[in-house]
Amino acid sequence: MSFAKVNGGVVHFSDDGPRRAPVLAFINALGSDFRIWDEVASILSRQFRLIRYDKRGHGLSESGPDRYDMADYARDLSALLDRLEVARATIVGLSIGGVIAQELYRQRPDVFVALVLSDTAAKIGNDESWDARIAQIEHAGIEAIADSILERWFTADFRARRSEDLAGWRAMLTRTPTQGYLAACGALKRADLRPYAGAIEVPTLCLVGEDDGSTPVPLVRETAALIRGCRFEVIKGAGHLPNLEQPETHARLIAQHADGAFQKPAAIV
Repeated sequence: MSFAKVNGGVVHFSDDGPRRAPVLAFINALGSDFRIWDEVASILSRQFRLIRYDKRGHGLSESGPDRYDMADYARDLSALLDRLEVARATIVGLSIGGVIAQELYRQRPDVFVALVLSDTAAKIGNDESWDARIAQIEHAGIEAIADSILERWFTADFRARRSEDLAGWRAMLTRTPTQGYLAACGALKRADLRPYAGAIEVPTLCLVGEDDGSTPVPLVRETAALIRGCRFEVIKGAGHLPNLEQPETHARLIAQHADGAFQKPAAIV
């Protein structure tokens, strides 16, 4: 385990793979830690340098204050990349991770070689939906929403066939610090990156599981349409977390996109 104090808080991170290889930096979904990338990382570890970390309020990273915004999450990653002396990387953001990635691009486009937005959007949910989730958690804890979240995270087939894995990922979700989860919900409620999506000028790939119940295919497609030259792919047999249900496909698409971007100028012509 590795820890670093960045942007005023201690972050838990992993830095694996060849030091001189192209860098991939992964940002996790709401209610998860960087173990969700284990299978993808195993596939990509010989080809890339892989940076994974627990965003604030999740996993083993510190939480910080009760309220923070998407800009705070982006500054955390920016500071971590600086600490690790990473000048440029392909940033891979899943769910809230994709919103953080978009905000990081708004702050520091210089650090991007390419961008992968997986099962995410420039704007996720609305005030009513986030207020309802926050109220439910404040009343009864994350346990109260766990089953409905898992239904959106995973396909019916995964839930039926892989009950032991499902139990493990449920434990990860319910053990997320409540304050960290609630603060992330508030940040998602306030975040709207739609006005800035058109300014993204690095090669961008938007991915989505065909059965994603959190950020459905049409929502992700809308964000892809805002980004000039964006490639859009639907991953069959996956819900909101294709990195867990279809890790080989997810890894292959990320690798192809990152390879192509590293071999040409970052800006889209």
